[in-house]
Amino acid sequence: MRFAAQERTALFIDGANLYAATRSLGFDIDYRKLLDYFGAELNLIRAYYYSALLETEEYSPLKPLTDWLAYNGYSLVTKPAKEFTDAQGRRRIKGNMDIELAIDMLELAPRLDHVILFSGDSDFRRLVEAVQRKGVRVSVVSTIKTSPPMIADELRRQADQFLDLADIAPEFSRRANEPRTRAGRGEADD
Repeated sequence: MRFAAQERTALFIDGANLYAATRSLGFDIDYRKLLDYFGAELNLIRAYYYSALLETEEYSPLKPLTDWLAYNGYSLVTKPAKEFTDAQGRRRIKGNMDIELAIDMLELAPRLDHVILFSGDSDFRRLVEAVQRKGVRVSVVSTIKTSPPMIADELRRQADQFLDLADIAPEFSRRANEPRTRAGRGEADD
């Protein structure tokens, strides 16, 4: 990994995408360790976490996680998820946070040297390109060690640096079968 400690850096975490990647790799994120890891390596200005929340349920499994993140150094960006029934009659949840993430990244870019995007979504390729045109270096965190890979090839090629989640996970993970801390885990589909 290429990090420069003096670079003003922000993390942009696509919660649903990161959750899917960690599930495929068989571990959970310890969000305190994640913040500590990048905070120790970089001049971390902000860490954003994006998640759509289903508001129709009395209790959301995401509530403990989002509450914890909001009180422990993350800027939490949420919106209500949409619930619908698909053509086969199955209940589905849709909560896309791409626009929110893109706007925040573009607005903050003039005050940053480095952006770290936690997502493999190909929709972010043009965003990464736009931020790079502003002189900001972009690292993308996802994985190619799943079948199929969790990162779109075009996003990986556009990034200045690709960090495979499987390679850096020991710094901020715990195995899925380890006891959970107070913050729960889970995400709405993207």
